[in-house]
Amino acid sequence: MIRVGILGEIGSGKSYVSNKFGYPVFNADFEVSKLYKKDKKTFYKLNKELPKYISSFPIDKNEISNAILSSNSNFRKILKIVHKEIKKKLYSFLKKNKNKNKKIVILDIPLILENKISNKKDVLVFVDSPKKEIRKRLKKRPNYNNKLLKKFKKIQFTPVYKKRKAQFIIKNKFTKKSVSIGVKNILKKILK
Repeated sequence: MIRVGILGEIGSGKSYVSNKFGYPVFNADFEVSKLYKKDKKTFYKLNKELPKYISSFPIDKNEISNAILSSNSNFRKILKIVHKEIKKKLYSFLKKNKNKNKKIVILDIPLILENKISNKKDVLVFVDSPKKEIRKRLKKRPNYNNKLLKKFKKIQFTPVYKKRKAQFIIKNKFTKKSVSIGVKNILKKILK
């Protein structure tokens, strides 16, 4: 089974590109959202570590944001608890798709390199999007918070580093055509 890891900046269109491959996608952001809404075990762990901030279930993303913005220590505690659970979900996803004999799986995991989730055999794809367009799109998000965005960017490798690590680059001009052509070319090469 070929694992395709999608790299890029926050807001570059990684999830959109991931879905265009037409293969099963592990979307870490979606899984985190599910954890906050449905996983009481995660709530209890976060509540134990950060009772001042995380007080009700389902977990309100504003509570998470406030905890992160108040201190780097809180941010690290949240990351440690959440990433441990996401790794479990990832391994379950990989096992399920291997058992279904899927040729390819797509890993839409923002910290795939930083958390050493990728392995040497993974095919890494960098989503290269215009910075101006990324900023414009991020500001339109209902939960946009520039301070939070900066905190998340600090824990990520630079786009230059990610681009260097990638075997393929998809130019995302935020049009269907630009992404579809890139995805089609990558699939042709990896499915030879």
